[in-house]
Amino acid sequence: MTDKPADNDTVAKSEGDAAAGAPEMVPAEQVTAALEAAAEFKDKLLRTLADMENLRKRTDREIADARVYGVSGFARDVLAVADNMHRALEAIGPELRDSADAKLKAMIEGVELTERELMKVLEKNGVKKFSPDGERFDPNVHQAMFEVPEADVPPGHVAQVIQAGYMLGERMLRPALVGVAKAAPKAKPAAPDNDSPAQ
Repeated sequence: MTDKPADNDTVAKSEGDAAAGAPEMVPAEQVTAALEAAAEFKDKLLRTLADMENLRKRTDREIADARVYGVSGFARDVLAVADNMHRALEAIGPELRDSADAKLKAMIEGVELTERELMKVLEKNGVKKFSPDGERFDPNVHQAMFEVPEADVPPGHVAQVIQAGYMLGERMLRPALVGVAKAAPKAKPAAPDNDSPAQ
């Protein structure tokens, strides 16, 4: 059996049939469609990159916050210890300190040293104590316990600090408990004397 060369008409007819089955697209339309698809993919890519950058920044911020503020629960619990040490030292009046024997003085000095060391450790971990005596009352950092008429302190200012407040970084760990000065009551005008003769 010998191979018979295909004639040109048969080849052209089969190529024409294949082209008739597929829709014809003009090259300019193909380019436009490709450019639109490329623009859409570029937009999606840019949005994804922006989302990833925002996620990276948010994660970095959360990690930094966790480093700074992760000790807040522990620090809040330790503040009760610091308060009790401070109260214990305040309860020892100057008379008792002066009349104390050497052992008692050594114990008082040990408690003072322990309190100072505790405050250093708290500060090292970002916890700062503040006592707002005489400052203007700020409900963001102060908790008013009572009002007191005070002539020496302007109204709306802290007249007495009951318990110091603490900050952890830029956040409030515990507000200061304070007494707020209020304006002294105005003196009532004297009542007219009914016994005086009318003129």
